[in-house]
Amino acid sequence: MLLARVAGTLVATRKEPTMDGLKFLVLRQLDVDDTETGGYVVAADAVGAGVGEVVLYATGSSARQTELTHNRPCDAVVMAIVDTWEVGGEEKYRK
Repeated sequence: MLLARVAGTLVATRKEPTMDGLKFLVLRQLDVDDTETGGYVVAADAVGAGVGEVVLYATGSSARQTELTHNRPCDAVVMAIVDTWEVGGEEKYRK
């Protein structure tokens, strides 16, 4: 699982039919200090995340293991909206 902030949305009117009905989000990857790393990824949204929220996402074969993405050609999926995290006893992020 990886951390990211939702930077925006992506709309694709023509796509693989099994991807119909999925919402796509553009994610900006984060490190554990809540600093954007510069990398972006497009992910299917399984939890109803919105722009600006911090999320956990999975890539690769793990992305196809949610109820929403099972047996779909999906390489990244948002699977949690983050409320808070700590590193070494120090709070790094709070929603």
